[in-house]
Amino acid sequence: MASLAILGSTGSIGRSALDVVRLHRERFQIKALAAGHFSDLLCSQIREFSPAAAAVRDIDGARELKKLFPALDVRSGDEGVASLGGFCDITLLAVVGVAGLMPALNAVRSGKRLAIATKEALVAGGQIIMAEAQKNGAEVLPVDSEHSAIFQCLAANGRKSPEEVASLIITASGGPFRGRKLEELEKITPSEALEHPVWKMGKKISIDSATMMNKGLEVIEASRLYSIPGEKIKVLIHPQSLVHSLVEFRDGSQLAQLSLPDMRLAIQYALTFPERWNSPLERLDLAEVGKLEFFPPDPVNFPSLALAYRALSEGGVAPAVLSGANETAVEQFLKGRISFNQIPRFVEKKLDAAPRIPSPTLDDIIMADRFSREPA
Repeated sequence: MASLAILGSTGSIGRSALDVVRLHRERFQIKALAAGHFSDLLCSQIREFSPAAAAVRDIDGARELKKLFPALDVRSGDEGVASLGGFCDITLLAVVGVAGLMPALNAVRSGKRLAIATKEALVAGGQIIMAEAQKNGAEVLPVDSEHSAIFQCLAANGRKSPEEVASLIITASGGPFRGRKLEELEKITPSEALEHPVWKMGKKISIDSATMMNKGLEVIEASRLYSIPGEKIKVLIHPQSLVHSLVEFRDGSQLAQLSLPDMRLAIQYALTFPERWNSPLERLDLAEVGKLEFFPPDPVNFPSLALAYRALSEGGVAPAVLSGANETAVEQFLKGRISFNQIPRFVEKKLDAAPRIPSPTLDDIIMADRFSREPA
């Protein structure tokens, strides 16, 4: 039985991960849970799974948790959440934003498995995370459906040298505004942007999907995970969201991973690799689907994708600035303080003003993240 820490247990990924655990209770022991805030849902999860430890970022919430569960090891603040990275055999990281960086580092420094759903941690500090993982013999397995698909295709090829890979092809649904023009997007409201046509996700990732920044972050993430340069990573719009990504090899062969859009499948694979366990999830019937469509992305009306490629090309702290600025802009949009089209404009301004640090340390990345959140 593997012990499991789920950091971000009350979010969409965390809840799906607990669904997977419910399907395989004899194989997993939930030893730690973490969330941003005290909530009835977190309390319900603690009652159901009886973890040894739990953490919330707000101190008052931690006090409330301790009152309700006096025998529980309760931790608070970003440090408390981070301390649970590496606490168990497997850390599933689904903390939103760059707050996931320290838990990720703690997990890989423990030499254990990190199942990572937090894009921003890999975007901002991916080079440091992967270097620490290699140094300590830790596994980093992706939870995103797109990166799980790439991982599965590479595993099917025997996980051989990156030189065999001609390109990685990341698919995107196109979000709720595929085909819209800039002038139409200017009037988009937060409630409209949160209505994703395929996936049920948290607020931040839903907005990122609408702006296409989500795919930009995934391009950088893929480069970090698989040591593939940006010019060998492509994005294709695939409205059906059944082909989750592809790998093209140097002989021209392409491998793809297909399934119905359900995050529990990718989560289960990250937890059980190299094994594949039974799953009651609904199966894909291609005859019923009938057709699969693919289109190039629209860089004019959705400029966020190009900004991500730029940040990856510039390197240094640019990806950290991109991630932090985008996170800040999305927060402002959700609060109604800026328009939809101002999100990429804010990010571009911060990239233009970002310091140039070719080989950043962890302190440099933290500094760049703070810089990215200042008014532009």
